[in-house]
Amino acid sequence: MQTSPDRHEYPAHWEADVVLRDGGTARIRPITVDDADRLVSFYEQVSDESKYYRFFAPYPRLSAKDVHRFTHHDFVDRVGLAATVGGEFIATVRYDRIGAGGAAVPAHPSAAGPAPSETAEVAFLVQDAHQGRGVASALLEHIAAVARERGIRRFAAEVLPANTRMIKVFTDAGYTQKRSFEDGVVRLELDLEPTGRSLAVQYAREQRAEARSVQRLLAPGSVAVVGAGRTPGGVGRSILGNIRDAGFTGRLYAVNRAFPEEWKELDGVPAHRSVRDIDGPVDLAVVAVPAEHVPAVVAECGEHGVQGLVVVSAGYAESGPEGRERQRALVRHARAYGMRIIGPNAFGIINTSPRVRLNASLAPETPRPGRIGLFAQSGAIGVALLSRLHRRGGGVTGVTGVSTFVSSGNRADVSGNDVLQYWYDDPDTDVVLMYLESIGNPRKFTRLARRTAAAKPLVVVQGARHGTAPQGHTVRATRLPHATVSALLRQAGVIRVDTITELVDAGLLLARQPLPAGPRVAILGNSESLGLLTYDACLAEGLRPHPPLDLTTAASAADFRAALARALADDTCDAVVVTAIPAVREDPAQDAALAEALRSAAAAVPAKPVLVVHVELGGLAEALSAAASTAPQPAPGTPPGHPLRPGERPPAAVRAPEGAHLIPAYPAAERAVRALAEAVKYAQWRREAADPGKVPEYDDIDEKGAAALIGGLLARGQGLTLGTEETCELLARYGVHVHRALPAPTPDDAAAAARALGYPVALKATAPHLRHRADLGGVRLDLADEEQLRRSYAELTDLFGRPQEVRPVVQRMAPRGVDTVVRAVIDPAAGAVLSFGLAGAASQLLGDTAHRLIPVTDRDAAALVRSIRTAPLLFGWRGSAPVDTPALEELLLRVSRLVDDHPEVVAVTLEPVVVAPQGLSVLGASVRLAPPPARDDLGPRTLPAY
Repeated sequence: MQTSPDRHEYPAHWEADVVLRDGGTARIRPITVDDADRLVSFYEQVSDESKYYRFFAPYPRLSAKDVHRFTHHDFVDRVGLAATVGGEFIATVRYDRIGAGGAAVPAHPSAAGPAPSETAEVAFLVQDAHQGRGVASALLEHIAAVARERGIRRFAAEVLPANTRMIKVFTDAGYTQKRSFEDGVVRLELDLEPTGRSLAVQYAREQRAEARSVQRLLAPGSVAVVGAGRTPGGVGRSILGNIRDAGFTGRLYAVNRAFPEEWKELDGVPAHRSVRDIDGPVDLAVVAVPAEHVPAVVAECGEHGVQGLVVVSAGYAESGPEGRERQRALVRHARAYGMRIIGPNAFGIINTSPRVRLNASLAPETPRPGRIGLFAQSGAIGVALLSRLHRRGGGVTGVTGVSTFVSSGNRADVSGNDVLQYWYDDPDTDVVLMYLESIGNPRKFTRLARRTAAAKPLVVVQGARHGTAPQGHTVRATRLPHATVSALLRQAGVIRVDTITELVDAGLLLARQPLPAGPRVAILGNSESLGLLTYDACLAEGLRPHPPLDLTTAASAADFRAALARALADDTCDAVVVTAIPAVREDPAQDAALAEALRSAAAAVPAKPVLVVHVELGGLAEALSAAASTAPQPAPGTPPGHPLRPGERPPAAVRAPEGAHLIPAYPAAERAVRALAEAVKYAQWRREAADPGKVPEYDDIDEKGAAALIGGLLARGQGLTLGTEETCELLARYGVHVHRALPAPTPDDAAAAARALGYPVALKATAPHLRHRADLGGVRLDLADEEQLRRSYAELTDLFGRPQEVRPVVQRMAPRGVDTVVRAVIDPAAGAVLSFGLAGAASQLLGDTAHRLIPVTDRDAAALVRSIRTAPLLFGWRGSAPVDTPALEELLLRVSRLVDDHPEVVAVTLEPVVVAPQGLSVLGASVRLAPPPARDDLGPRTLPAY
């Protein structure tokens, strides 16, 4: 084949790091003319069978012509990609556009297929040692994305029937395909347009690969601590001691180039001067050497086949621009060897599983084994969380302890998203607690959070809410305020709390108790005052408490048990809060008896949560946390944090932990009730998540017409705010009709406009400082005739200046109703967001606006309307007529469709939207167009760029 000169510059944006099926990483990049030697070396390592499958004939070596062909590409009609590890090829893929530059035409072209210029032949070759790792699947995703970028819509491939692995790669990809068999060859044709199935396949592979990559870090068979000091103290020596003292079940090594030659062990651990000197595999290396020595350690580990690194060394992005570049180099270096990194500047990792028992962290003691997964970007906060869980857990193991703990430090590579992938189907984790200071990929985090929350509770507290992210974190900026981000996380099922105290409070409840079926709360106890405080707290949190039952201070343990049993048996009760004050004379036996009475009563009705509020005197909290040998166990298969109806099976992804009958205790009523309220909201989300609703179709939407209009408008420039006529035309294509507003530069023009529209009319100032400011007098309503109009015009110009400064318009009066605002915006980090609230200063000052990610379903639209605090004004507050909320919900859905169908629509504002008892009126609108932000969630799987 005669090659043509390169038609494009080297496409650096096609380079990507990917996680493979076994958790290792590889780099995918275009093949260039400089790769001839790599290609020849790669081909020599491929078996004769694989070569036969690739070329349909014995092909022992590549000719010079082959090497030239396979390394010279124009990056348009001929493209080759390679997957590399350690800089060497492990797999290649290429496509040749059919009919371009002399490329061979497939033997059986489809008569009904697209034009030849939109079809390309594709072929793979994977080194035998790397087959079965998912390399070909990852390459197919990337070469398909490249092809779509270059205008190719379909791949054609011919495969020998015996090459079942490659046939499976194509058939399992999820693309629409045709399959035929002729002349002894299987012919496959793949439509490269992403489908729901292809995205589902991609996400499933992503989950398995990323979960496996984290699992390799958290459950290694062997660990080397590089930088373990010769003298006691220091970071490396401390971590080595912590791993040893935790009883790590694998092989442990101490590494330090400063060890004398004669040293064979350190603190009873085999000692070596280099990772290379270790006889046997090393799965995980904990790196605790100064930053300037880390590159040499990474090289040693990569050459020895280490699978992952925990870098506790500081001196990276947290130290400034030079450190940030050092951090980028660290990630590049480690990924080149197929390794993933936790850190740098990390506090470490912990896995309490008896199969592992790993404490590769600076935590002085290993937390109790339990069912809570804990992630903290900050080491200091991680220590605080571990300490609080330890203190609040008392003697409990298996419930309120920790399954795994990850402190990511600067999270240059492994992030909260990766750990969520691991915890999603981790059988040892029932509840996930996360402290985040930044979210590197909000779109992906929201997607993963929704899936995780559908299986097990996910509680998040976010630091740095009102400032920038920590210096060590490289994140894409978001223009959304923190309140909006919180609302979007709640939409995804995340339990959002504000402090680490609330994080632990919620985690204890969710780990120990089932979710409530509703907001009805029974309150009982031996303190009338504490009961009233709890009652008030329930009302403040939106719960529906029963009047408190006062058992008096003379109540015995048997009285508590009987009262709790009655409350749990009451069908009008969804949860019970027990308030207790200790006896005047401290008596551990009484505390133990009361704890046992409450546990036994609660275990008899395991479907309803029970919480205890106690004063910080006596030992009730400790007694409640102590393992009880005589307490009845909950019904089999009843997991904590999950409401089960009769006959309902628990989710497969969640397993009931031991000791779910244990009752969480809180030193303040407000803390207990706040945790319960979060559980109630989460339970409601779980029930609603089973039926998320649908995105309705509307027959009057003209998607193609809108696309043509947008394309024509954008041809004028990179970004523009549309004029009034263009705005109205575009919105009308989606069934959103804006009331005409005619300009009135003079009183005569105003009168003519009113005659054209028909009285009564409104006169409005549209200057930016006066727009929508009826409180300033910039809007005059219900003008019944020309005399009133001219008088209002004079008053407006006398008050605010010349007509050119006021920019008055005339608009026909709309039916009376409630003024609302609808907005949509595409945020570069979070994606497209739809917002709704009432118009006016009160709502703006209170921040009373609801938000949902686009696309919005019918259930989302209904929830959006009802979730603002001022929603009662829409439903007949104080005897007013209810407005047409179905029409409002339809408007929200139409705006969502517009932005979802056309990402070039980067902002829409409808203000005001007057919602009347019958119908609504859009009185003002603005639309901004721009090239859409790049999407990092629709392309092929890839790790974040460094």
